[in-house]
Amino acid sequence: MFVDFFIRRPVFATVCALLIVLAGAVCIPTLPIAQFPNLAPPQVSVSSAYTGASAQTVEAAVTQPLEQQINGAEGMQYITSSSSNDGVSSITATFDLNRDPDLAAVDIQNRVNTAQGRLPNAVKTTGITITRASNNFVFGAGVFSPDGRYTPLFMSNYLDVYVRDTLKRVPGVADVFIFGERRYSMRMWLDPERMASRSLTATDVVSALQEQNVEVAAGQVGQPPIQAGQAFQISVRAIGRLTSPAQFENIILKSNPDGTLVRVKDVGHAELGAEDYGSDLQFNGHEAVGIGITQLSNANALEVDRKAIAELNRLAKRFPPGMTYQLAFDTTDAVGESIRDVLSTLGEAILLVILVIFLFLEDWRSTIIPSVTIPVSLIGTFAFVKLLGFSVNTLTLFGITLATGLVVDDA
Repeated sequence: MFVDFFIRRPVFATVCALLIVLAGAVCIPTLPIAQFPNLAPPQVSVSSAYTGASAQTVEAAVTQPLEQQINGAEGMQYITSSSSNDGVSSITATFDLNRDPDLAAVDIQNRVNTAQGRLPNAVKTTGITITRASNNFVFGAGVFSPDGRYTPLFMSNYLDVYVRDTLKRVPGVADVFIFGERRYSMRMWLDPERMASRSLTATDVVSALQEQNVEVAAGQVGQPPIQAGQAFQISVRAIGRLTSPAQFENIILKSNPDGTLVRVKDVGHAELGAEDYGSDLQFNGHEAVGIGITQLSNANALEVDRKAIAELNRLAKRFPPGMTYQLAFDTTDAVGESIRDVLSTLGEAILLVILVIFLFLEDWRSTIIPSVTIPVSLIGTFAFVKLLGFSVNTLTLFGITLATGLVVDDA
């Protein structure tokens, strides 16, 4: 009965077929492309640093308070955490497959904000990072200096300042990672013997740093209430942040009974170095820094790869002389190759089905009817792929290929 309705109304049937093809054709460019479907549950990671603390201290002071607050988030399956001797706390919350990753990240952010009052001041100062965990790396590259002109410290900070944020703004990019990262940091080297002779401890130095290396509001000159005739009101800026090793070495630690001052340079020295030396990276025999890009779960891997590499090429033109980059791996090569293989198989299947129909029916007119239904059905399928939130991957294309015979049978 349902088929008879369309047979008696050929114009209506033609319009419906065209609408199906149009809907599928409109959805195809917007579908995410990947080699395999994303089966991993959404994850949100929370990382923080308690500099100088042991693993046990980090566990008790940072990880446990955060875990207690994060636990019970909506849709959360389980939670894992680790605390290391370098003062780093890492917590990963895994959610149900149907949980929206963005909403999960917002929920975790709100819970972490609630727990910050229970955390040490050093942790709140350095900040807590909350990211959506993603293993969908698009490509990785090594940044190096062929003539050894630049150190990994310089290259790492150059990428952090001039490259990372720009690449994050590329549509479809989830995050940008810097491997072997070394951020600039002022390192204080203290002599234990000279410290002990002056009855000083490392805690005294830290306290002096916190008190004397701070940006404060210095107020205004001529601020009301003022005398009559006051013509100017001037804002005063006190430059409190220290920037050079010499400035840090002149920090006053204590005053002696005779009025002399003990400064940092009397018990040690300061030098500009890296915040962390925990990792090193070599690329083709050169000291290097790595950069990797991950994509959003609903992004087109091929499109993200093309736009991100184009943006990186544009940024590379501004690199200092003697600094360059080279791709280390590109996962979209395998994605593109597998998609092309499946599309080739799909095309061959369609041609073979049409040829078999003609060989058995021996009539082109009878062959045209099922032949037309094949592209209509297959193209229209992509509208439902979009509607159901699937991606164009090897499995979905293989399914469409296998369905070609079923389409002909129904026709």
